[in-house]
Amino acid sequence: MAMRSGNEPVTARSPLRLRFWLGVWGLVWSAFGTALFSLVGRPGWAAACGALTVVVAVDLFMIVRHIHQGPHYQPGPDIPPYEPPRSR
Repeated sequence: MAMRSGNEPVTARSPLRLRFWLGVWGLVWSAFGTALFSLVGRPGWAAACGALTVVVAVDLFMIVRHIHQGPHYQPGPDIPPYEPPRSR
């Protein structure tokens, strides 16, 4: 059984490329939904899809920004895990 280091949330890594492609998929579908609902005369649904398109676009912008920042320091496999704090 692997020992937990107690700092997993701090050292967790995000699969940015997967998030990027899922975001692109969401952007395509939300833009398609916006256009489709606009054409069939459903302004409420078109507005909801349009708002979702904006949210996904902002998320994609942030993901691309994080990808361009490059990797940050992460302890490698040669660094032993930190001992978790002991309860008193």
